[in-house]
Amino acid sequence: MLKILTLNNIPVAGLERFPRDRYEVASEIQRPDGVVLRSYNLHGWDVPNTLRAVGRAGVGTDNIPVADYTRRGIPVFNAPGANANAVKELVLTGMLLAARNVFPAWSFVRGLSGSDADIAREVETGKKQFRGRELEGRTLGVVGLGAIGVKVANAAFGLGMRVIGYDPSITVTNAWQLSAHTEQAQGVDQVLREADFVTLHVPLIEATRNLVNADRLGRIKPGCVLLNFARHGIVDDQAVCEAIQQGRLGAYVCDFPNVLLKDHERVIALPHLGASTRESEENCAAMVVDEVRAYLEHGQIRNSVNFPEMTMHRNGGHRILVVNANVPHMIEGITSAIAAADINICDLLNKSRGEVACTLVDIECPPPDAVMERVRGIAGVLGVYAL
Repeated sequence: MLKILTLNNIPVAGLERFPRDRYEVASEIQRPDGVVLRSYNLHGWDVPNTLRAVGRAGVGTDNIPVADYTRRGIPVFNAPGANANAVKELVLTGMLLAARNVFPAWSFVRGLSGSDADIAREVETGKKQFRGRELEGRTLGVVGLGAIGVKVANAAFGLGMRVIGYDPSITVTNAWQLSAHTEQAQGVDQVLREADFVTLHVPLIEATRNLVNADRLGRIKPGCVLLNFARHGIVDDQAVCEAIQQGRLGAYVCDFPNVLLKDHERVIALPHLGASTRESEENCAAMVVDEVRAYLEHGQIRNSVNFPEMTMHRNGGHRILVVNANVPHMIEGITSAIAAADINICDLLNKSRGEVACTLVDIECPPPDAVMERVRGIAGVLGVYAL
C-alpha cells in the first residue's frame, strides 16, 4: 500500500484518481511515499526518509526547495498548462477592465447620491472622464509563449488585435499551437516599444527578476497597459508607479497586491486569482496525481521540474527504478549487479538531467533483495525501487 500525504485541500476529483485498493491518502499520515500540495511551504519541512515524489497541484514551485530535493533523489512534479485557460481568461478580463476604466467608473457610480434624476445628470456629466479605448486594432505584446502565453495570444487575435510575441525558448509543441498570425519580436524591448498592452508569462528566475524595470519602462510605448499574472518580482513595482506618475505607463494590472500597489489609482491589483477557478484546481490536481502515480508505479516521469522526462513501456512484469547522481559507470554498475544474480535484462532506459539521472530496468523475474542491496550500495545511488 502506497501512502500519500496531502498538505493542502486538494480537490476530491484529483485525489479520487489514487485507487484506494493501492493507496492510502490522508492529510495526516506517517512515512509517506508521496506528497501532494498546492501552496504549503516545504522550505524547512522535515523530509521523511520514505518520501519518493512530490506533486505540486499548480505551476510555480517557489514553495518547494527543489535543489535540495534533487540532491535527495526526489522528483518534483507540477501541472503546466492545467490552469492555462483560467489565467488566459483573467488576462483578457484585466485588459478590458483597464481599457474601459471599469473600476474608476464603478467607484464613481457608487459615490453618487440623490434622486434618479440627480444620478442621471451626474452620470451624463461625469462619464466623459472614463472614456476608454477598444481592444480591436490595438497591439498586444506577449512575453513568454508557454501554455498560457499561447492561449492569450490566440484569444487576442480572435478579438481583432495585432499580436507580437517573444520567447527565445518556445517549445515545438507550443509553437505548433500558436496562431500563425502572431508576429515574432526580437526581444522584450521591441515588445514594450510597439505594444499597447503587454502581458508577461515567464517564470521567476534570476534572469527574469525585475525583467520590466525603470530602464525598460523608459522606452515603453506611451499609455501602454502592463499586465503581470505570472509572478511577483518580474516587475519592479516602484518603477511601475513612477512610470505611471510620469505619464509613460497607462496602467498596471497584476495578481500580486502589496502596500505600494493596492491603493494606486492606475493599478488594478487582484488577490492572486489567476488559477482560482474550480475547473483549474481540479485540472491541476488530476494532472499531478496522474504524474505521481506514473512515477511510483512505473518509474515514468512527466512534467518534473528537476528530473528527466522518461517513458518506457513495460517489457516484462518486473521493473527496477534507480535514481542516482549523474556520474560515469553507473549503468555498468547496475547491470553488473543484476547479471551477477544470473538475471536477464529485458529492457533498459537511462536518462539524465543536470546532476541527477534515472535508470529503468525491466527484468525477467522479481528482483532478489541481494540485488537491490548491491545496487543500493553503488556510490552515487540515491534510491532503488522495485516497481
